[in-house]
Amino acid sequence: MNVLIVDDEQLARQRLRHMLSGMGEQVVGEAASGEQALKQTMNSSPDVVLMDIRMPGMDGLEAAGYINQMENPPAIIFTTAYSDHALEAFETHAIDYLLKPIKQDRLANAISAAKRLTRAQIERLRNADAGDVRSKICVKSRGSLELVPIDDIIYFKADQKYVTLKTDDHEYLIEESLKALEQEFNGRFVRIHRNALVSESHIAGISKNDDGHQCIVLNYTDDILEISRRHLPSIRKKLKNLNV
Repeated sequence: MNVLIVDDEQLARQRLRHMLSGMGEQVVGEAASGEQALKQTMNSSPDVVLMDIRMPGMDGLEAAGYINQMENPPAIIFTTAYSDHALEAFETHAIDYLLKPIKQDRLANAISAAKRLTRAQIERLRNADAGDVRSKICVKSRGSLELVPIDDIIYFKADQKYVTLKTDDHEYLIEESLKALEQEFNGRFVRIHRNALVSESHIAGISKNDDGHQCIVLNYTDDILEISRRHLPSIRKKLKNLNV
């Protein structure tokens, strides 16, 4: 098994590496934070992630949530000195929850359980998280991962198999459907066209383009997106309620 070790304490990482080596498992990387764990998972494609929970910045629970959304997510085993996060950990569909100091036999049992987890099971676990509302979206940028806060997103626009995610200073391509995004972020984003969702908090008004079509005007961008006739009445009602 290829294993990624995630812990903000170097001594803890060294101890886990030593234990795994004695079990014949391959350590493919180490990370000291949730953010690093995401990048390492993408770069090294581990079979298992040994994840500490309490870390500065993004903690292990949040990182696990993003990892589970990846195309081929690894199995996650939490390693922590605290038992008060056990329920939250298993809600992320973790394979096991190991309390420090970790014993060799407990680690071996957890790794064995991860080996029995099939790809189909992993896919079902990943899909089970689809109903969770995210506070950030994980995107690929220049070969690495970035987390874009939902509050920073101005609109989503579909173009063939990809969706463009637009912020005030960046555009990213993501492989998610507008329908799924609309369902997840209902109440924060509104559909204005079959190919576009816009953030309600970024709406500045309605104007007409050179062709006479009604378009949405958005804060923090000069992009003007066309509103379809089907959605125009609901957008006008929404603007009235927002007092825009």
